[in-house]
Amino acid sequence: MDEAANPYAPGAGTRPPELAGRDEVLRSAKVTIQRVQTGRNSKSFIFIGLRGVGKTVLLNEVQRLAEDLGCKTIHIEAHDGKTLPELLIPGLRTLLLSINAMAKATAATRRALRVLLSFVSSVKVKIENVDVSIGLPPERGVADSGDLEADLTALLLALGDAAKSRSLTIVITIDELQYLSEKELSSLIMAVHRVAQKALPVLIVGAGLPQLVGQMGASKSYAERLFNFPKIGQLESNDARAALEEPATREGVKYTEQALERIIRVTEGYPYFLQEWGYHAWNIAEPSQIDEDDASAATAKATRSLDESFFRVRFDRLTPREKEYLRAMAELGSGPHRSGDIADKLGVLVESVAPLRSNLIRKGMIFSPQHGDTAFTVPLFDQYMKRVMPNMPKPRTKKSR
Repeated sequence: MDEAANPYAPGAGTRPPELAGRDEVLRSAKVTIQRVQTGRNSKSFIFIGLRGVGKTVLLNEVQRLAEDLGCKTIHIEAHDGKTLPELLIPGLRTLLLSINAMAKATAATRRALRVLLSFVSSVKVKIENVDVSIGLPPERGVADSGDLEADLTALLLALGDAAKSRSLTIVITIDELQYLSEKELSSLIMAVHRVAQKALPVLIVGAGLPQLVGQMGASKSYAERLFNFPKIGQLESNDARAALEEPATREGVKYTEQALERIIRVTEGYPYFLQEWGYHAWNIAEPSQIDEDDASAATAKATRSLDESFFRVRFDRLTPREKEYLRAMAELGSGPHRSGDIADKLGVLVESVAPLRSNLIRKGMIFSPQHGDTAFTVPLFDQYMKRVMPNMPKPRTKKSR
C-alpha cells in the first residue's frame, strides 16, 4: 500500500494514531489537575512501566491537557549528562518571566525570579546557551544555602506563591525520573511535600521505570503516600485490536482476524511494538486488506528493525560481563527470575554478580519486582539476547569467583 499514507507512528514518545486503552488514566489526570486548580489537595503522580508502553506519550498528553485547561507547563527529561538543577533552571526561568510579564507584575512573581537567581548561584552549575540574568538582584538568604533539599524546596514554594498570585496552576512533567540521583530524588520529594502541605498550585507529573518506586521509597519513606503511581502496561486484547484496526479503518483498510491475532500474540500487546508491526504490515500489504501472510512478513521486518535500533542501542551500552548476565537471564525465559538461578546459569556464586546486577539496574536494563527477583525493563529483550548471542556463555566454576 501507499507508504506515504501509512498511519502508524513507531517512534520514541510519538503519539500513536489511536491512543487506545489509556482513557481512564487520562481522565484521572484531568481530575487531578482540576482539583489543584480549585485549591483542593491532590497528589502528584508518576507513570510507572517498562520501555515501550507509552509513558512518554502519556506525559505529553498530560502536558497538552494541562495547557488546554489553562495551566502553565514545563517539560524536562532526566538523563545521565545533567543534574536536576541544570534541567529545571532554563524552563523555570522562561516560565517565571512569562508569568511576570502578564498584565501587572505581582510582588510574588518578582520574588520568585529573585529566588531563582539565588538558586542558580547556590547550585553553581553552568547553564549552556541560557542567559540567567533577569535584571533583578537575588533574594539573599533564600534558596542559596548550598543544600539542594532546602534550596529546591524554597524555589518551588516561591514558584507556587507566584502562581497563586496569578490564579494559575503550574504542571511540571519530568520523564525518565529513574536517572535522578538519590539526593536529587530526595530533594524533589521534599519540595513536593512542602508544596502540598501549603496547598500551592504546583503539580509534578513524572514517568519512570519500575525500579523508581523503590528508589523513591529509599530516598524518603513517605514518598508512596505523597505520590500516586499509576502502572502503565501492555494493552488488553480489545485495546490492542483498536490500536491496530482504527487507524487502518480510517484509511479504508481492513485486517483479517488471523492477521490481528498473529500481531497481538507476537507483540504481547505492547504499544510501541504494535506500531512497529502495523507500520511494516501496511507497507507490505496489497491495497485494502492486511492478511496473515502480511502479518507474518511484518514480523520478520519489524524484528530486524528492532534489532538494529530499539534493542541494539541498549545492548551496545553493556560491558561484556553485563551481556553475559543478561544472556543467562534470557536462557531462563522472559522472567522474572531469582537472582540465584541466574548465577547458577553462569556457574558463579550469587554474591559475585551482585555488582553486575546493580549496574544493570542503574542502566535501566533490569529491575527487581520483589526482593531477590530480577526482570527485564525492555519487553521481548530475552528473545533479542538469544538472537544476538545464540550461544550461552561458558559457565565459570564457582571456585574461580
